[in-house]
Amino acid sequence: MTSSMMSERSLAGMQLGLTRLARVQEQLTTGRIINRPSDSPIDATSAMSMRKGVAEQKQFVRNTQDGLGWLNTADSTLSQMNSQIRRARELGLQGANTGAMSADSRNAVATELEQIRDGLIQLSNTAYLGRPIFGGITAGSKAFDPSGAFVGVAGAVTRTVAPGVRIDVNVDGAAVVGPAGDTVFDTLTDLAAALRAGDSAATAVGLDGLASALKRVTTSLSDVGSRTVRVETAEQAALDADLRLTGSLSEVENTDLPKAIMELKLQETAYQAALASTARVMQPSLLDFLR
Repeated sequence: MTSSMMSERSLAGMQLGLTRLARVQEQLTTGRIINRPSDSPIDATSAMSMRKGVAEQKQFVRNTQDGLGWLNTADSTLSQMNSQIRRARELGLQGANTGAMSADSRNAVATELEQIRDGLIQLSNTAYLGRPIFGGITAGSKAFDPSGAFVGVAGAVTRTVAPGVRIDVNVDGAAVVGPAGDTVFDTLTDLAAALRAGDSAATAVGLDGLASALKRVTTSLSDVGSRTVRVETAEQAALDADLRLTGSLSEVENTDLPKAIMELKLQETAYQAALASTARVMQPSLLDFLR
């Protein structure tokens, strides 16, 4: 064993100790065990896969929250439409008793029915984030024009709420107000005209039309409610999955602080000991031997 060999081995040992100390310090500084793939190739691959899963679940959460915004807006709007149509039917029933109402009274009822019609058109153009909820896939801001004609583009607005699961979050306007030429707006217009004319037969037809409109709105409300439950369930599932994956990712790549601090103290002690012992071994020089 020569002095050169002792020097090389001592320096190599100190460099190894310093490398270990630097690695622990990096883990404490960054809070992560894996700072580069070479730290642990297997764990790095697992962490990348889990990060991808976390990103997917967070996107599902965002999708469900956006979908709930659409559906909650639709639910509120349909509830208001339901109340308005019920009010219109009550007025129609009052006006149907033509023998007990004067022409002025019938005109007043007809005027209120026309106001309800305008209000329903306004409700049918309710938008969420600038897009009409009854307008299908239209790029415009309106689903119905002032006459009550559909000006949207029929189609489903969907959101992906889980792998391979897409749910419609809009409402078909025709399914709510009725087909072209036989909408609730047409019914209210005809009913108002029938009341003004004192036409009992036409008034009865209008009341039947309002009954059908109520059924359509009620059916749509039920459909929106069932889809809302599905989206809420998907949202909770995505939140739970995100929490599980985040926990697993933390176990794989995050630093265990108490363990790392102990390791740091151990490596500091080992390095200080290596320095001290190397200083003692390397202390003799050629002059010391010549003396």
